[in-house]
Amino acid sequence: MFGLLRNLLALVGLVALVAGGVGYFKFRDFQAALDPGAMQIFQELGGTYMKTLDPGVAVVRTVPVKEGMKPEDVVDSLKSLAVQHGMLFVGESPFYKQVEAVTGKPYRFISFYSFCDASVGAMMIEYNSAYSAFMPCRIAVAQDKNGRLWLHMMSLDFFIHGGKPLPPDLKAGAIKVRDALDKIMQGAASGEF
Repeated sequence: MFGLLRNLLALVGLVALVAGGVGYFKFRDFQAALDPGAMQIFQELGGTYMKTLDPGVAVVRTVPVKEGMKPEDVVDSLKSLAVQHGMLFVGESPFYKQVEAVTGKPYRFISFYSFCDASVGAMMIEYNSAYSAFMPCRIAVAQDKNGRLWLHMMSLDFFIHGGKPLPPDLKAGAIKVRDALDKIMQGAASGEF
């Protein structure tokens, strides 16, 4: 009886070892097919998610607006800085006005501003038309319940580094757009024009 139990446990151990080895090699092959920055992005995303348990926080870049700035000043700054950084301002969605129209009650300032680099956008769509669902890039100007203004934007790092490597020209364009949007957000949050 003891010999049968020992052999059974040895078999279970062998199966676990083989499964572990197969899993290791599959993961290694998977990781090798990804962009070199993918694992860092996954760690940052996963770490933020585990801390907050909020997927929105994990995939969004947030910048506090300097105290005392009015929403109109932030919006003017966003539009001005977009021109300076080669981004087109392509639209505005005043969410707070829509909420007010539906509820009949005043609502805090929350509005979405759309920006685009058409040449990079076209390259992205040619690469994979599914990316059109994320276009144009948006920056939200959001007033929290305490009256403080914040800028929010979806992080583009996951799209740049989170999968198989993008073609070099597309990757360079996407990084250019990400960096321009980051500069626009940082500048607008501090009142630059």
